[in-house]
Amino acid sequence: MSDSRPHSLPFARSILIDEAAALTALAQSLDAAFAEAVDLLVGCADQGGTVLVTGLGKSGLVGAKISATLASLGIPSHSVHPSEAAHGDLGRFRGCDTVVAISFSGETEEVLGLAGILRQDGLPIISITGGPLDRAASSLERLATVALRLGVTHEAGKEHDARLGEDHFVAPTCSTTATLALGDALALCTARQRNFTSVDFARRHPGGALGGLLRPVTDVMRAVAGRNLPLIEQTRTVSQALTEAASVARRSGALILIDGAGNLAGILTDGDVRRLVLKDRSALDRPVMEVMTRSPRTLSEAALVRDAVAMIREHRQDEIPIVDGMGKPIGMLDVQDLIAMRLIKD
Repeated sequence: MSDSRPHSLPFARSILIDEAAALTALAQSLDAAFAEAVDLLVGCADQGGTVLVTGLGKSGLVGAKISATLASLGIPSHSVHPSEAAHGDLGRFRGCDTVVAISFSGETEEVLGLAGILRQDGLPIISITGGPLDRAASSLERLATVALRLGVTHEAGKEHDARLGEDHFVAPTCSTTATLALGDALALCTARQRNFTSVDFARRHPGGALGGLLRPVTDVMRAVAGRNLPLIEQTRTVSQALTEAASVARRSGALILIDGAGNLAGILTDGDVRRLVLKDRSALDRPVMEVMTRSPRTLSEAALVRDAVAMIREHRQDEIPIVDGMGKPIGMLDVQDLIAMRLIKD
């Protein structure tokens, strides 16, 4: 029995191609209006205002994501349902705020009603609408301080029904994808103009894998010099070094060796000791400086966990000495610390 269902892969690829083309066209169409919109958002955030994003239906759902992105980048933002605004949510809007109003047609009644009230109150309005770039301005665009247009003229997935001689239109696809991408561009450009750094981002994302990668390595290292990580003179024998390391209840998979000035001289891993003893049992009496790994790769105390993950993945280094600005060891980050946080796989 043959499968009469249309083959899904070619249709799926056509959808993705159409959406990618919509983004390419949008990128090429950006002009001075986009820069003006960014300036409005920067000014709003710098003055302690809030970016309020509104839209109805799927525009509202996309607007909520844009609002969340703005907030995660240090730009205070809330999404507001245009209908709810008329029933009490207008109290959210202040004179220092800026509004992003989204409507593909530019004629959505609820969005227009809210935009009209806010325009009378003097709030800056950034509109995001669809349609061809050369069409006449919509009602929402005429109310806006800055009007951004997507240039999307059709949605992906439109099919022609030969039986009825008409086109079948699907849910918003190209338009919502373009709106979301434009919102990302606005948010990121605004954050960049405000000198928002990865450290600022980390403070707003303490949870999950993303937050873990942006934490300082000193927050997650469990082997700390002077507490549970002995710093061993490189002049000790291997046997003496192992005895000193055994004095702590828990130690990492490597020993840290220092010179007479207290600077990092090298490390000796458990694997190094195992290979050394298998090769020559009398090697335990040799000075550890003769068998240690000199000048190991290190991270500074200001490094982030993501830097440690990158080093482990690139160099297969399971123990990373953490040093201060003078090169003195302050701790050891063990790969097991990151495995425990589920930031790297065993």
